[in-house]
Amino acid sequence: MSTDPQQDWKSWHEHRTATVSGPYGPLSLTGTHWLSDYPEGRIPAVPGEWREDGDEVVLAAAAEDGLTVDGKPLTGRIRLGADHAPIPEARVVHGERRLVVLRREGLWAVRDFDPDSPARKAFKGIEASAYDARWALPGCFTPYEEHRSVRVENADGRERGLGLGGEIAFELDGEERTLHVAVEADGSLWAVFADATSGNSSYRFRFLRPAAPAEDGAVTVDFNRSLLPPCAFADHFICPFPPPGNTLAVGVPAGERNLLGA
Repeated sequence: MSTDPQQDWKSWHEHRTATVSGPYGPLSLTGTHWLSDYPEGRIPAVPGEWREDGDEVVLAAAAEDGLTVDGKPLTGRIRLGADHAPIPEARVVHGERRLVVLRREGLWAVRDFDPDSPARKAFKGIEASAYDARWALPGCFTPYEEHRSVRVENADGRERGLGLGGEIAFELDGEERTLHVAVEADGSLWAVFADATSGNSSYRFRFLRPAAPAEDGAVTVDFNRSLLPPCAFADHFICPFPPPGNTLAVGVPAGERNLLGA
C-alpha cells in the first residue's frame, strides 16, 4: 500500500482485472452441474460417472475418460468431498479443465472451469469509475449477538440461506445508512448490496468487502472497491441477491459497474 489512495485503487483495479481474466478466474466457469439433475450419473460434456452418496461423491472413470485425480490417471472409482482449495489445485483434472466438487445446503454439484471458455475469450475488461475520495466513508461495525441466516434468492433462481454476522452503519448524503454483512474467517466483512444505479448504469447488484474492523468497530466503507459478483462474469455462478435492508435508496456510481461491452 502506498500513501496515494488513487494509485492504490489503480493497482487494485489492474490486479482485479488480471485475476478475473486468468485461466481459472470466474470467466472460465462453463457449467455448474447439480448431481440431483443427473440421477444416472452422466453429465453432458463432463467425463466420468458422478453420483452422490451421502456425505461424498463417487466418481467412476475409465482410461478413455482421460481424468486424473491428485495427478494420477483415474481408472475405477474414488470417493470425493467438496473442494476447498484454489481452482487450479482442484483434485479432478481433464486436460486443462478443472472439475470442482461443490456442496450447497446438502446438494452436490460439479463445476467445470475451462481456460478455453467463450466468455474468457470475449472479455474486454471491467467498466469501473475512477477513484473518488468522497466514496471512502467512515463506518462502524456492530456484530449481532447471535449469527443470523436469511433466505434470499440466488442468481440461478433458487432460494438459499445467507449467513449474516452484523451490520455496518455509515453516513451517505446526510443520512445514516446500514448494510447487513457476513463476517469472514479472517475477520473481514462481506456485503451484498444494490443501489439506485443497479440494473441501470451498474450491474443489478454488487459485493463490498471491507477489511476487518478495529476493536472499537471502526471500518472504512470504500465504495470505490465495489465488486461485480462472479455471476456478472459467467451465468453458472449462484450468487446471492442482496438481503432485506441492503438496497440503498441512493445511487452509488463508484467502483466496478459492469463488463465492458455489456
